[in-house]
Amino acid sequence: MPLADAAHLVRRFFGAIKPGAPPAEDEAWAVSHLGDGETALWHRMNNPDQRHAIEVARAVVAEMGDPDRPVVAAALLHDVGKVVSGYRTPARVVATVLWAVAPDGLADQWLEASGPRKRMAEYRRHPELGEQLLANAGADEFTSSWAGDHHRPEPRWRVDPAIGAILKACDDD
Repeated sequence: MPLADAAHLVRRFFGAIKPGAPPAEDEAWAVSHLGDGETALWHRMNNPDQRHAIEVARAVVAEMGDPDRPVVAAALLHDVGKVVSGYRTPARVVATVLWAVAPDGLADQWLEASGPRKRMAEYRRHPELGEQLLANAGADEFTSSWAGDHHRPEPRWRVDPAIGAILKACDDD
């Protein structure tokens, strides 16, 4: 794991252990950029993920000026697939370390398992699961595609590469 990735994970960990929901004005701002189905998914996200998503979305708006609503929604909901595993911070730390050293294909095998291995695989596959959740919730194609793409290498993105690059940079993931 490169040093920059480790530093990012340390920052995310300390942000995740901070208690509390996002401030009410941030919550209202976020929800104002979401459709009804997207809002329902937003409310399933835990507080640390909501705070992170608001930071990402505000950075995207600062970078782009006035992006289309689906772009802001993509920034807000890119990690929504993490709700499937139901993991809280301690289990996420373990999962992140495991997946940093796990062999390719293990998540696919474990997805067919049950119990802790399945949940671990669901956490690893959060981009694809988030894309499915968003598509089922009626999200814009851009929003759901970015959820699925946000950990893929740029050549595999299905979104406009210029916008994807801004989203990726603002996520610092």
